[in-house]
Amino acid sequence: MNNLRNKEKSAKPGNYRWMVCSLLFFATTINYIDRQVVGLLKPVLEKKFGWTETDYSHIVMAFTAAYAAGLLLFGRIIDKIGSKAGYTISITTWSIAAMLHAVAKSTFGFGIARGFLGIGESGNFPAAIKTVTEWFPKKERALATGFFDSGSNIGALAAPIIIPWILGTYGWQGAFLITGSLGFLWLILWRIFYEVPSKQKRLQPAELSYITSDAEVTEAPSVIKNVNWIQLFKLKQTWAFITGKFFTDPIWYFFLFWLPSYFSNTFHIDLKKPSLPLILVYSGATIGAIGGGYLSSWLIKKRMPVYKARKIALLVSALAVLPIIVSRYTTNMWLVIGLIALAIAGNAAWSANIFTIVSDMLPKKAVSSVVGIGSMAGAAGGVLFPMLIGFILDFYKRIGNITAGYNIIFIFCGLSFLIAWLLVCTITPKMKPVDF
Repeated sequence: MNNLRNKEKSAKPGNYRWMVCSLLFFATTINYIDRQVVGLLKPVLEKKFGWTETDYSHIVMAFTAAYAAGLLLFGRIIDKIGSKAGYTISITTWSIAAMLHAVAKSTFGFGIARGFLGIGESGNFPAAIKTVTEWFPKKERALATGFFDSGSNIGALAAPIIIPWILGTYGWQGAFLITGSLGFLWLILWRIFYEVPSKQKRLQPAELSYITSDAEVTEAPSVIKNVNWIQLFKLKQTWAFITGKFFTDPIWYFFLFWLPSYFSNTFHIDLKKPSLPLILVYSGATIGAIGGGYLSSWLIKKRMPVYKARKIALLVSALAVLPIIVSRYTTNMWLVIGLIALAIAGNAAWSANIFTIVSDMLPKKAVSSVVGIGSMAGAAGGVLFPMLIGFILDFYKRIGNITAGYNIIFIFCGLSFLIAWLLVCTITPKMKPVDF
């Protein structure tokens, strides 16, 4: 009997959890492809519909405002109904909304379509983070988060390759219809292969034991089920995540929605063709997401306290974004590409770790709610920042030097992550878990 027990303990866990993480990766990839289409089509659409930079900023704001509201809603819903049903509702909504862009006839119509897209897409990260929390022990969560979050970067990388081809072959309406349909293909796989670990018949006992190896003692359903938003807003752990997202999410939105236009205006890149500069800069995001997640996981495996590992990884991420400020002093496109790629890598590494601190500090039953609250704050920042971007770029466009406007915005980008890191460390110096 003892030998049997020893064999069970020494059995290597399987890898089904990584198959689940792969599903999250592809969902996030599709999420960002659908999100970025309008940015890549901006030069075409602004000529067709007569958009100004301010008009475009309003379209971006419609998405981010709806995204913010949806995050708060989906975070709570997913904690109640679970990731499987939550993801089904989310991806169905955003895929339909993405396809509806093809029938928009005005700036207002695009704003409506973007709003519905924002509501649908807001379910992705609360559902994905909750899934990672359920399927991975703490020492692997940052790496798993970095892996699935790299899907956002792969989406941003793939879009500049496939959208110009679709645009040239099927027109701008085809770009929205084809990319919007991808979500339905993913949904079939999700419904077939996903279930929570305790109910997943494909999961081996050794892997289930590994997944639950550091289960929190605070996970008693009788305690957690009564936690409400008011209680969550009273927690400094919640405010640490809110702060980390509010100061940094707007920068990622800028990278997604304005970088294609930046390269078009500054270096005269033809966005009707696959764009090597965009491919290179968004490649940095993939490296950053996986590298940032690996860094904190590696430090934890070296027996560093979890909170120290997260803080170091977040600091390294913030420092990687800072050099983007130097881009204002050069006109060399390849140097600018390198600086922006480094900043995007830092942004992605930050994202992998800032999401993970939620599951470090809060019980599983509250994770999606807090992810929704904090991500809503990030999206709220994403509503405000485009107002500033639109004002700055329209002003410098009128005086014939729009590149100078982008350079000013890069200063904001470079400093925001360091500010966020200092505030997070001030709010939760040791990132202590919540004791309900």
